[in-house]
Amino acid sequence: MSTVIAGNILVVDDEKLIRWSLKECLRKEGYHVNAVESGNEALQALEEEPYDLVLLDYKLPDTNGLELLEKIKPRYTSLPVVMITSHSSVENAVAAMRAGASDYITKPFQNEDIVIRVAKVLENYRLRTVVAKHQEENFQRYSFERIIGQSKEMSQVIQLVKRIVNTGDTTILITGESGTGKDILAKAIHYNSPRANGPYINITCTAIPESLLESILFGHEKGSFTDAKAQKKGLLEEANGGTVFLDEIGDMTLYLQAKLLRFLEEKTFQRVGGNRDILVDVRVIAATNKDLKKMVNEGHFREDLYFRLKVIPIHMPPLRERTGDIPLLVDCFIKDYNREFKKNVKGVAPDVLKQLEEYHWPGNIRELKNTIERAMILGSGEWIEANGMPLDLIDERVESKDKTDSILKLTKKGIDIEKLEEDLVRQALQMTGNNQTKAGRLLGLNRDQIRYRIEKFHIELDRSSED
Repeated sequence: MSTVIAGNILVVDDEKLIRWSLKECLRKEGYHVNAVESGNEALQALEEEPYDLVLLDYKLPDTNGLELLEKIKPRYTSLPVVMITSHSSVENAVAAMRAGASDYITKPFQNEDIVIRVAKVLENYRLRTVVAKHQEENFQRYSFERIIGQSKEMSQVIQLVKRIVNTGDTTILITGESGTGKDILAKAIHYNSPRANGPYINITCTAIPESLLESILFGHEKGSFTDAKAQKKGLLEEANGGTVFLDEIGDMTLYLQAKLLRFLEEKTFQRVGGNRDILVDVRVIAATNKDLKKMVNEGHFREDLYFRLKVIPIHMPPLRERTGDIPLLVDCFIKDYNREFKKNVKGVAPDVLKQLEEYHWPGNIRELKNTIERAMILGSGEWIEANGMPLDLIDERVESKDKTDSILKLTKKGIDIEKLEEDLVRQALQMTGNNQTKAGRLLGLNRDQIRYRIEKFHIELDRSSED
């Protein structure tokens, strides 16, 4: 049975007995341990293989631990080092901590204490590594290059965002219909700003009951209401140094609007039930799909808050106004879902792309993304075909098509009703990939009525695609 390695540790100590003791006790805990007695051997060991932690004695035959630490940290910046020192040299350990050591332990020590310290330092190191990896992924995921769009409308949005992204704590108001990507834009602003290493907190005002939103935003003191059994920080406090995204701000009550306005003006607030002002450094990005100016005129939104929010207004255009970006978005979604579903879809068929560009997309980018996801889940070929498209997309295309273009067939005697009926059936079958049920639905007929007309007009079907 193989041993599970919990970490790779380098022990640097000039005392043979201590090296042996540390090696044995840490091996029993599942660590892989390499032990050396000098600074030069330690540097060589670090070059030969990666380590998760270094246990470093202060006294070494060719140098001291502090000098060795000062050589290690510039080259291995994230590598945790635990300093081992004597009781009489605590000041050296403090100096080592200032130089970048993660912890220190004094001689004589108990092996159990070493094991606890090592586990704690490694856990913190791994957590920092996970956080750093997550942040790096977010930097890449929400870079400006990931905002898809070469249309004039989106180019203007991206240019504006690049100009204001470093404006400190200036409030931003993003408007636009649902599904236009307001939340993605807010994340791009955060992760491309000086606040990128700080928290990013998304608060959807409609997703939280009105009675709880105040406490969630501003926190509360113990005993401030029935269930307040302990003091709790609010999300504005938790976001200190970062960004708060207030989605659907138009649904916030007038009472909370007043509290938010005070916070935006003074950068301070009081917890529910508290009387002490709390100062935080937070940028607020608000978003809404509502007409806030109209709501101000109707008395449903505070005018002073409206002007305070729209210091920098950004409008996200609906997809129907930037149809030239649809091929780019489709290509991006296909690549993403190829990775997720382990497929190799090359793209959409030309007639499908035309359908996508002619559809009015009431759900905007979100609807387009869901449409591509559905087509890729249900499809099995290398290309997305028309029969993988939702019926309402096909319906609208039929409704918007100029009837005089292909439906009315005139003869010298007038309209050939039989020919018109046959053409309608053929068009419906072609648009639905020979799906008789869907074709019937387009023409207001049931499946048996469609089958009767297929036989009547001797329409040949591809049996492999017949439902």
